[in-house]
Amino acid sequence: MLKASRYFNTLRYLRPVQIYGRIWHKLYHPKPDITPPPCIRPLSGAWYVPAKKSPSLIASNRFRFLNEEHDIISASDWNRPDCTKLWLYNLHYFDDLNGATATERRTWHRALITRWVEENPPARGNGWEPYPLSLRIVNWIKWALADNALPPMVLKSLAVQVRFLAKRMEFHLQGNHLFANAKALVFAGIFFEGREADAWIDKGLWILKRELSEQILEDGGHFELSPMYHSIILEDLLDLINLMRAFPAPLPLAPPRQGRGRLLLMEPVCIEAVRRMLVWLKIMCHPDGQIALLNDAAFGIASHPAELYAYSERLGIHDLEVSSSPQTQMMETCIETLSPGHIKVTHLKASGYIRVDNGPMTAILDVACIGPDHLPGHAHADTLTFEMFLYDQRVIIDSGTSRYDEGHERLRQRGTAAHNTVVINSKDSSVVWGSFRVARRAKPFGLEIEETPEGAVRVRCAHDGYRRLSGKPVHWREWHFQEHSLTVRDVIEGRFSEAVGRFYFHPNIRAIPCNSSSQGEIQLLNGSKMKWHIIKGHGNIINAKYYPEFGMTYQNQCLEIQLNGNASHVVFNWR
Repeated sequence: MLKASRYFNTLRYLRPVQIYGRIWHKLYHPKPDITPPPCIRPLSGAWYVPAKKSPSLIASNRFRFLNEEHDIISASDWNRPDCTKLWLYNLHYFDDLNGATATERRTWHRALITRWVEENPPARGNGWEPYPLSLRIVNWIKWALADNALPPMVLKSLAVQVRFLAKRMEFHLQGNHLFANAKALVFAGIFFEGREADAWIDKGLWILKRELSEQILEDGGHFELSPMYHSIILEDLLDLINLMRAFPAPLPLAPPRQGRGRLLLMEPVCIEAVRRMLVWLKIMCHPDGQIALLNDAAFGIASHPAELYAYSERLGIHDLEVSSSPQTQMMETCIETLSPGHIKVTHLKASGYIRVDNGPMTAILDVACIGPDHLPGHAHADTLTFEMFLYDQRVIIDSGTSRYDEGHERLRQRGTAAHNTVVINSKDSSVVWGSFRVARRAKPFGLEIEETPEGAVRVRCAHDGYRRLSGKPVHWREWHFQEHSLTVRDVIEGRFSEAVGRFYFHPNIRAIPCNSSSQGEIQLLNGSKMKWHIIKGHGNIINAKYYPEFGMTYQNQCLEIQLNGNASHVVFNWR
């Protein structure tokens, strides 16, 4: 019964295309089209240097992805069974073609592209799955636009790959996967020319136009609510704008179908989305310049935010700041700002995140839904969690994400107990399962943001994720920000057996308890201190783990608070 309930509460949110699309994707296996490729379209504009990632090709045949190194010597190594699926996907992306100091590895790159064509026959292996196929198509074209000639055998393979992708679009997965598929079609359609290339542009633009309106929220956030995937989609749009400007002449297109705009009309739409996304990204980055690790997020996967800002500057695109444009006025309606005295509160209303800046402290609060109902694959059961930055370093942190492969560790990292929120009866607030599945999911409600008479700020919210349990408990949380302190109050309404709140500390700081852990202090790297005082509840410092990158694990500490009665109350203060 439990298994049946889990499947029902997962499947009932899916769109029809996700169900019949999965069946179609599993049963339909198109034959590769190996006819000669279209001609290359002459470059008529400037191609700007795109965002750069860290090098991953560390020797001619040795790769480092996800903090794990392997050699690719034989043809079978492209699909070696001792590597995770995600590592092999990265191998087939070819990100290093456009990575930092890529010109120093040009000879390696040329040989590697040729090897891939020779050792990866059409429609076989991980490299021919739609997502790595999409990223590789774009990376090869970006490499060619950076003044690197693709030999005839590679151009033929590239065309075969695009044709195959056009028949294997990931409509069943939706989200960032489908976006990447469409981007690859547009890239190939503009890079090549002729009737076939025009059809690729037409299909890609139809998908992009539709997906942009859904995936980019009014406040600029990506609808999967992961700062990492937001950064990936932002770079995708910057790449598309770069490409459109590299080929500014009007492009012949097949007659557009209903709702499909021409390419030249797409650039302003992409620019407007980029401007909003830049604003959102700045709000969701801590003062150290890196993203908050909410939902599936880790450092080192998407380009660093500084790289994305620099890329947008090279393209002459700036975020929506002080302006009278209609786009800026729209942003003002969906990003609420409250500034009582020294405290500034920024509420991303469409996304559900809140940023609080209070002198040396910055906090990012999660009062959001876990993501779109039909696509919660990158969601964690973390409703009402938060991160806190103080005196130039992260102090209270999200535990992060280090793997996507199915198993206990993936479930643990997605579970409520790995986040800075409350676990009731040892259950997750949203029922995460598998690698990317969610059954019943928590919905936040009752959000209040207000200034107190003494100039402090109070944020209060609840969620219904535990109402499925006997006693129908509801978790309420209140953050109370004063000039030198943060108070967190948790209250459970309804019957329950046990409730535990957790606050995870960065591994670079040390928590020193006293008085049976009800009080203590945290020593920061710069010599500053933050103290905690548990007014209600029973505290304990436990050992924990932190996963800021894929394949990396650090030991850290966690303040665990057993609720007293139905509540806990802890104060963090600093001076």
